[in-house]
Amino acid sequence: MQHTEIILMGKTGIVTGSSRGLGKMIALGMAQAGANVVLASRTLEANEDLVNQIGAMGRKALAVRTDVTKLQDVKELRDRSLEVFGRIDILVNNAGISPSYSRVESIGEDVWDAILQTDLKGVFFCSEIIGQVMCAQNSGKIINIASTTGIEGTPRLAAYAAAKAGVINLTKTFALEWASRSVNVNAVAPGIFEVGVGEPIFKNEKIMKSWLSHVPKGRMGKREEISGAVVFLASEAASYITGHILVVDGGWTAGHLIGIKS
Repeated sequence: MQHTEIILMGKTGIVTGSSRGLGKMIALGMAQAGANVVLASRTLEANEDLVNQIGAMGRKALAVRTDVTKLQDVKELRDRSLEVFGRIDILVNNAGISPSYSRVESIGEDVWDAILQTDLKGVFFCSEIIGQVMCAQNSGKIINIASTTGIEGTPRLAAYAAAKAGVINLTKTFALEWASRSVNVNAVAPGIFEVGVGEPIFKNEKIMKSWLSHVPKGRMGKREEISGAVVFLASEAASYITGHILVVDGGWTAGHLIGIKS
């Protein structure tokens, strides 16, 4: 996504789960807006091309091997970011795993635990550890990637929806506790996008048709349409916004909750 204004110039941002999907587009969008970016994912190799792409924009990129479910990995992510850039201005908690498209009675303990560990516990660990750096600076922006499934009940996505609902509540709680320290904490709740954790689900034509019937825009979100929302919340234009859930869903939740569609 092209940003006409370099509104994040001089800022340093961390993006977890940056190697693919929405995370990759968010990292590119932040770099295009002027930020240097720390790319955090479980493998370094997955971020090699992205490091080069960001470098070609005249920004700096650092790839750090990070499993967000491991506290020591998150602390090392913090330390490496500070070692290279000296400060952390933005944290985007994007890392997540694909939802299990199963009825509630078919969700195994291992699947439930894996989704909650990455999609909720990982957000808590990163916000807690890296947010303390921001509190010490008296400035910072945390943006959590939630989901419209965390706002409303979603059949066959119980574990994923529960995790994202937790992310939404966690966002508001962090925002309340850290507002006095000039740390803004918000979330973006994407709807149906062409990439990301929901991608395997939407390869099923029947499911795809059913879900899109509830989207007033009549299509999935494009990969570049998510980064603008994140860049906005990371910028000074959003300095008075905290504890907010910015829904980016083509109108899904505007009518779906009460079954209205044009």
